Amino acid sequence: MRRAIATVIFPGFQLLDVAGPTTAFEIAERFRPESYQLMLMAPGGGQIESSSALKLTAGQLQGGPFDTIIVSGGDIIRSMPAFQEMLAWLKRVTSRRTASVCSGAYILAEAGLLDGRRATTHWGNSEDFGRRYPKTRLDAERIFIRDGDVWTSAGISAGIDLALALIEDDLGPEIARRTAQQLVVHQRRPGGQSQFSALTELGGRTGRFMDLIEWMGRNLAEPLTVERLADRAAMSPRNFARAFSAETGMTPAKVVERLRLETARRAVETSHSPLEHIAEATGFGDSGRMRRAFIRNFGQPPQALRRLAR
Repeated sequence: MRRAIATVIFPGFQLLDVAGPTTAFEIAERFRPESYQLMLMAPGGGQIESSSALKLTAGQLQGGPFDTIIVSGGDIIRSMPAFQEMLAWLKRVTSRRTASVCSGAYILAEAGLLDGRRATTHWGNSEDFGRRYPKTRLDAERIFIRDGDVWTSAGISAGIDLALALIEDDLGPEIARRTAQQLVVHQRRPGGQSQFSALTELGGRTGRFMDLIEWMGRNLAEPLTVERLADRAAMSPRNFARAFSAETGMTPAKVVERLRLETARRAVETSHSPLEHIAEATGFGDSGRMRRAFIRNFGQPPQALRRLAR
């Protein structure tokens, strides 16, 4: 029996939020025919213009039930009338699971579907989203999050990771792996992987701390205390900690941990170095401490990520 996957768009939607997941389902269908029935819907239907001015033809919002509803992200402010219609529809339609890509989480939250749930969205929306929807347990570091029958993902390309996770949930890891290969995706990134590098590699929101963060990445094996980082930035520790957190959305200690985690993860997945050596080189000190950090942040120990990468 085919699973009905309904992707919902609106004027100003982000094209890749739709094209990425839809392509993943279409490719999975090649490996397991009759698995999915793909549907594109929008308030009012017809030719819907994306944020890039390209248009897709969508049907009107239907009554369902559906297996999966995926709400695209995009310029929600541009589509307030459609926004209200989507909210009313989401509150009455039935589906086995509901998902969002990027700022589509705003629509789920406004409909009350994220109350009390863990969720994620694009890191650039995290502060605004957190203020608007305090009932949602926002974790904007994650690429995607599943909380029961509701799934949310970060921005743009993370929608592909979300779709691969949904495919794995439906059809198993082998079909998801083959789908990822066809998409020329290295592998399905675990949902616990972080959006962290997208912001810190730029040195924060304005790039103010780019040089410092690059220096931190080259010196992970050394003690990177707030005092030492502040001295490097030619600031007092107090002013540095405040300015750095405002720029990156994280404390200096959290950024140090994330840099160590991301560097260690890459070494685990792409090298044959012993875990003890990786732990020492990235500043964790020992493999036990690194293992606990991996489980806490990625949901899996280093050995599992290494096996997955192989």
